[in-house]
Amino acid sequence: LFGLMKPSTGASPALWWAAQAFKINIFPESKIIAQIGDSISLACSTTDCESPSFSWRTQIDSPLNGKVRNEGTESTLTINPVSVGNEHYYLCTVICESQKLEEGIPVEIYSFPKDPEIHVSGSLEVGKPVTVTCLVPAVYPFEKLEIELLKGNRSVKTQNFLEPSEMKYQETKSLEVTFTPVYEDIGKALVCQATVHINEIDSQPQVRGTTKKLQVYVSPKDTVISVNPSTSPQEADSMTMTCTSEDNRNLQLLSENATLTLIAMKMEDSGIYVCEGVNLVGKDRKEVKLIVQEKMFTVEISPGSQIAAQIGNSVVLTCDVMCCESPSFSWRTHIDSPLNGKVRSKGSKSTLILSPVRFENKHFYLCTVTCGHKKLEKVIQVLLQKIYNLTAFPSENVKEGDTVIISCTCGNVLQTLIILKKKAESGYIVPKSTYGAYTIHRAQLEDAGVYECESKNEIGFQLTSITLDVKGRESNKDYFSPELLMLYCASSLIIPAIGMIIYFARKANMKGSYSLVEARKSKV
Repeated sequence: LFGLMKPSTGASPALWWAAQAFKINIFPESKIIAQIGDSISLACSTTDCESPSFSWRTQIDSPLNGKVRNEGTESTLTINPVSVGNEHYYLCTVICESQKLEEGIPVEIYSFPKDPEIHVSGSLEVGKPVTVTCLVPAVYPFEKLEIELLKGNRSVKTQNFLEPSEMKYQETKSLEVTFTPVYEDIGKALVCQATVHINEIDSQPQVRGTTKKLQVYVSPKDTVISVNPSTSPQEADSMTMTCTSEDNRNLQLLSENATLTLIAMKMEDSGIYVCEGVNLVGKDRKEVKLIVQEKMFTVEISPGSQIAAQIGNSVVLTCDVMCCESPSFSWRTHIDSPLNGKVRSKGSKSTLILSPVRFENKHFYLCTVTCGHKKLEKVIQVLLQKIYNLTAFPSENVKEGDTVIISCTCGNVLQTLIILKKKAESGYIVPKSTYGAYTIHRAQLEDAGVYECESKNEIGFQLTSITLDVKGRESNKDYFSPELLMLYCASSLIIPAIGMIIYFARKANMKGSYSLVEARKSKV
């Protein structure tokens, strides 16, 4: 135990068993204070004795738990390592012939091997109580221990362990403090300071301390998602979303991936995006709805909504797209018939070339443009310049006995075949015609019917018809008023092949004949 005193037999510091004739010295001269695990040596020497005999023992004759080495006039007791069982008053006994001397020295033991430990019951959150424990492990003797907890420079609590124990063993002691963190605690430090007062008079106290910086958290709040440029971008646009939250009174990015960048957005990028600020004490959630708008693009078709083409010529239809980086094109007719043309598409433009223009090219042509998920369609009508001029002069109805000239003429390319024919019950009758003109002198009832004009060449085929109606003449009328019926087929293709001027004659009651122009001038 601490404070053991050397036994005494009066005023003399040594025990005498015979008349004093030699001296004994012990080192160290005062008590030894050793920590468990250390190594100590006690030395005992004599003077004025040539052959001394040494022995060591404890005051209570307990085991030495050490090694003794005698050499001449000196004896050494070494204890390694020191344990709680080595806390005794050690006596060195020296016998010199018939004389015996004994000298003693106390050994005090303590244990204070580690710095204190600071344990917190949980994460420190502003406004929520937390328990802080300061542990001092393997301390001995604990009745001489003092623990103090400081927050910053202010002492929070101090505790002394004054109850002595009869048992000699190392024990872990602790100090607990419960407090509620505030904003002002952010950045401060907790200090656990432990002091073992070995001997208040002869020794300096043993002091150890541990510092722990306070990590005071604030549950994330006021989480905000910033979207640039807007929450309604268009396809192919880029945008950036940044998530911030208020934490510890500072606006900060919640993590390295708190910024999300979308490049060349698509429709499927639309949706609800969630940002959740999370730290050790809580979380805060924010949502934003992103709607990717279809890219607004325009389509123009040229040369216009319709074009009049000549048979045999070339026509180019063009489809232009604006505000679409990668359009796709398709051409078709309104009845899905063959295009009979060549399509060329490059970049934002597509052309349909009709060369040469044929009869079957007379259609509505549709250009369909696809940009992303959206489609636009434009229509252009290809018209063929009128090649049939179907007229009746002066009427389609003639009387019996009139002279009728049915004429089928076509301004056409070379090698155009013109056929004039009349429908009959057995098929067709091809009347004898000259350059597509068929003259009926004194029309009869059987001349009535359907007459057809057919035009053919390598470009294509065309057919037109007219119905001739012949009426019977009244018997009391002896004059003849011939009528003229003309079927004029003007197929305007590339180069007029036949230039024909036809004069229609009108017979009067007088002799002779007149041109159509002259006939109109007469009063007949």
